[in-house]
Amino acid sequence: MRTNTVASTASQGPDAVYAQSLAEGVWRVQRCTACKLPIFFPRTACTHCGSFDYSWFEPSPLGIVHSTTVMRRPAQAGGDLQLCLVDLDDGFRMMSRVDGVAPASVAIDDRVEAFIGERDGEPLVLFRKTGVSA
Repeated sequence: MRTNTVASTASQGPDAVYAQSLAEGVWRVQRCTACKLPIFFPRTACTHCGSFDYSWFEPSPLGIVHSTTVMRRPAQAGGDLQLCLVDLDDGFRMMSRVDGVAPASVAIDDRVEAFIGERDGEPLVLFRKTGVSA
């Protein structure tokens, strides 16, 4: 896990730094320098202690599916879509989807690993099953 102290500027806020990082093929998340807790989704202030001081780090890609659902959609709309909340090993939760498996095959407590994928030409963090049970 590498830490990077790149700070956001007024012209490039945390959302833009996050998006730029993904576009460069690197997933970075904020960590509060005061309370040391991760901040996700990108914010200008820590959601835990209110500090405005943070750094960026590359989190562990590993996590566990906290909840999952399947959005039923007709085939012409792309078919069923799986959505989940993943509890990352680094202590934060994010919404995404598990890619490469049937939507209904994702279960609570599945062990997953993050990777940078793409949707409509934009990079995003997706997950795949690791084959290891939680």
